[in-house]
This record gives sequence, structure tokens and C-alpha cells, in this order.
Amino acid sequence: MEIRRLTPFDAEIYREIRLEALKLNAEAYSTRYEDEIERPIKIYQERFRSNYSFTLGAFESEKLIGTVTVIREQHLKLHHRVNIVAMYVKPHVRGLGIGKALMNEAIQRAREWEGVEQIHLTVVSSNESARKLYSALGFQVYGTEKQAMKLGDTYWDEERMVLFL
Repeated sequence: MEIRRLTPFDAEIYREIRLEALKLNAEAYSTRYEDEIERPIKIYQERFRSNYSFTLGAFESEKLIGTVTVIREQHLKLHHRVNIVAMYVKPHVRGLGIGKALMNEAIQRAREWEGVEQIHLTVVSSNESARKLYSALGFQVYGTEKQAMKLGDTYWDEERMVLFL
């Protein structure tokens, strides 16, 4: 397996895996599939050029099988923080350590940004495997938001987690 930063040339394959994630695990993301499918590809290309965020991709036999995005806070008072979002591993390769490898690489690269002291993420409370992974990596729950997301009559609680570097 190879993990590398995605570039604007990866925008098409990223879009495919992103749409899959939103379709298969809608409860895990605040973005809806129906909204994301309308986004032009150039949005991803621009995102991958940013100096304040990066998206890592895990590749097996040149196929994208997992992703994670790290975004640095831009406000001066929050510049010591980064956020991990859009974590996803394809179902057929879950349980093989790909998520852990992506997270370890994301944490390591976040440490390389000068002044970063904290890594934050949010996880749906019912996603036990993700919660276990993040806890095993040293993330701690600092709050739970009840009914954080709602679609139709269904609510999802979210846990806020932090890793102090």
C-alpha cells in the first residue's frame, strides 16, 4: 500500500470515492450525496492546491482505497489547531489497517506544520470502529453533541475528539 498526498490530477478518482462514502455511509458525513454530486471537479482540484489543507490517499495496485483530509484553522487565535475530516476506507478493505495508516500519516504531516498543537475530529457516536481507532491513536472525547445531524426524522449524535501533540 502507498499513501500519498492527492494532487489536482487525482480529482476525478477522489470524487468517485467521496461519492461512494456519502452514498454508503451517509450518517458519517454532514454533506449529502445529492449535494456533492453537483459540485464541479474544479472544486476538488482547487482544494488539492491549498497550503492550508491536504488530502491523503491510500492506494493498492494504483486504486484509491481510502482518504483523509487535514485542514488547518485560519484564524490567528485558532492557528494552533487542525481538523481531520472526510475519513473513508472502502468496505472491502476495512479491518486491514488502512484507516490506521492514513491517520498515522495525517498526524505525522500535521505535526510538521509549525505551531500545530492540537488535532480535532468529529465522529458519529454509533461508529464504534472509528471511535476505537481514534481512541487507540490517542484522541480523547471532550464532548458529545446530541442530535448533531438530522435527515428526515433520523438524528445522529457526534463525539468531539482531540489529540494534543
